[in-house]
Amino acid sequence: MNRRTTLLGVGEVLAWWAVLALLWLVFISAVNTLELVVGVSAALVGAFAAWGTHRAVSGW
Repeated sequence: MNRRTTLLGVGEVLAWWAVLALLWLVFISAVNTLELVVGVSAALVGAFAAWGTHRAVSGW
């Protein structure tokens, strides 16, 4: 990986993370600290899974 593809990968993971975290926040009724930590962590795992899937399918 060169610098450009690294930055694109980081940007894609951050975009997926933001979308998934926002979607999670929309669906919960009350936010406490534990739920926030779990939701943000789960969104990060989902973001890496989406990035890996996109990379595998596109042959990047």
